[in-house]
Amino acid sequence: MMIEVLKSKIHCARVTEANLNYMGSITIDEDLLDAANMIAGEKVAIVDNNNGERFETYIIKGERGSGKVCLNGAAARKVQPGDIVIIMSYALMDFEEAKRFSPTVVFPDQATNKLPG
Repeated sequence: MMIEVLKSKIHCARVTEANLNYMGSITIDEDLLDAANMIAGEKVAIVDNNNGERFETYIIKGERGSGKVCLNGAAARKVQPGDIVIIMSYALMDFEEAKRFSPTVVFPDQATNKLPG
């Protein structure tokens, strides 16, 4: 049996931009992607802590070190710059593998979206 489990999470990042005039997706600083074990094109679920919106999109790699977290296209209507979001990706795993798996969770600084340290 295969089940879907949390693979990676960027917990409480600040939205830096909302770009309605772009074809869909979320642009995320490459440093955050590396730390969270996420890649460009990966499907993600996004939760906005400020307004309760929940939606899915895919990742576009943002400039390394920029702190950028930008919702693009229709998703831009679901957030405001400054909102705090949780970005999650999931993976299908065999049930026994999933019991042993530990997801990658990163906690960026909310003011800069940079990683501590």
